[in-house]
Amino acid sequence: MMKEALLVIDVQNEYFSGNLPITYPKASLTSILQAMDAARAADVPVVVIRHTSTVPDAPSFRSGTPAWELHPEVKKRPYDLLIEKALPGSFTDTGLDAWLREHSVSSVTISGYMSQMCCDSTARQAFHNGYGVKFLSDATGTLSVTNRAGTISDADLHRAVLVTQQMRFSQVMTTAEWIRSLEIAYG
Repeated sequence: MMKEALLVIDVQNEYFSGNLPITYPKASLTSILQAMDAARAADVPVVVIRHTSTVPDAPSFRSGTPAWELHPEVKKRPYDLLIEKALPGSFTDTGLDAWLREHSVSSVTISGYMSQMCCDSTARQAFHNGYGVKFLSDATGTLSVTNRAGTISDADLHRAVLVTQQMRFSQVMTTAEWIRSLEIAYG
């Protein structure tokens, strides 16, 4: 049986009261919290990951600011490890891989923000490092994006990530499906 861990990526105030409000799916935070509670009930390790900008005076994710802090609902729940990261991939220049291997974890479940950035990067890194990967479709989220390359709606961007993840990198599932899988695997 594969031992798994839940990764809770960048569920920080920045995405609620800061510069990057998550808009899709609407209930993603509720699903993240349900996943955390289910993981704890099944004795599945929970790793909370926080993004910190390394740019002085950065407009987002600046250490010590209210927007940088973990969302209060995540902060008050128990977790096994807090990882600080400065790049989108949670494995880059962090102790995540070593901790997972030390705890015999062979599969990770992705939750958090943003679907196309840190969640996608972390899922691909986990796959490249030999982990099984599950990607929670309703416990990840994003916002609409406009830049020099064009514009994409939050729903289309999220769907594109899920379809791409399912093609190769992850098993995409809902939080309810994942919780059922925990009940089967861990009783």
